[in-house]
Amino acid sequence: MHELSIATAIVEQAAELALADGTESVSAVTVQVGELAGVVPEALDFAFEVARDGTALAAARLVVEQVPARAWCEPCAEEFPVGMPPFFWCPVCDRPAPTLRSGRELQITRVEAAPVPS
Repeated sequence: MHELSIATAIVEQAAELALADGTESVSAVTVQVGELAGVVPEALDFAFEVARDGTALAAARLVVEQVPARAWCEPCAEEFPVGMPPFFWCPVCDRPAPTLRSGRELQITRVEAAPVPS
């Protein structure tokens, strides 16, 4: 399960970002996961729960924003959904469109600090 190594990297990077921001604990981490990134969101969520144990993210939740795969057809200037399985054929001009505009993302977009108890 490669999601465990991805989750571990997310925890490490989010902890570094939180530390650099002066935050001691994190309540949530938001990540964008592209449709073609090869990541199963449910498996990533489970792996995140394992990877966060004993870290500044021990109580954090993972928020996964799924990014649909979209391709671009240069000849007719059309953007269209790729879908699964990936199909890079322009529905407008009926030609191959090899340019992928989105769908491979795997990035942290937000790290939320846990509220400080009063």
